[in-house]
Amino acid sequence: MCIVNRVQEIIQTADFETTLGMLRIASSERGLVYLGFPLNNGRGFVGWRQRFAPGCKTKRGESANRHAFEQVLEFIARERTSFELAVDLRATVFNESVFKIVSEIHYGETLSYKEVAQAAGDEKSVRAVGAALSANPLALVIPCHRVVGSGGKLQGYSGGVQLKARLLAAERIGPGDGRLI
Repeated sequence: MCIVNRVQEIIQTADFETTLGMLRIASSERGLVYLGFPLNNGRGFVGWRQRFAPGCKTKRGESANRHAFEQVLEFIARERTSFELAVDLRATVFNESVFKIVSEIHYGETLSYKEVAQAAGDEKSVRAVGAALSANPLALVIPCHRVVGSGGKLQGYSGGVQLKARLLAAERIGPGDGRLI
């Protein structure tokens, strides 16, 4: 059971339509716990909840997630290059270390899976880095779309490789008046 201070924890969820497609946003009282695309390699919010918030209650919470949604819209509109949100990250120790490294990749820049593995302390853990990024519960906020294969090759992304290409192309152009998608 998901108990915090002897009270069953509530995760508030909201689905928002964007030009990227339908996004699911979920938060606890401590911060954003999940931001996901329609394509989530079969895991999605249900898989995240089973692993990291079993027994928690979920309820619709558009107002609780409005601030995150507004920042996502600003990012899509290229009016924002980073996020300023309270985050309640739930992940394995290794995944957290990978997410920290990836969170430091600046807008418009990329690192390879191998470079992330090296920064994590084991250049041979390239596949483990890929697995960690496929489990990223905070798409865009933890910018795993900025991690590419050797030589800049686009590989794997929860929103699909085409969306990854569009995100990276928009970031190379930089912030502006136009829409990302």
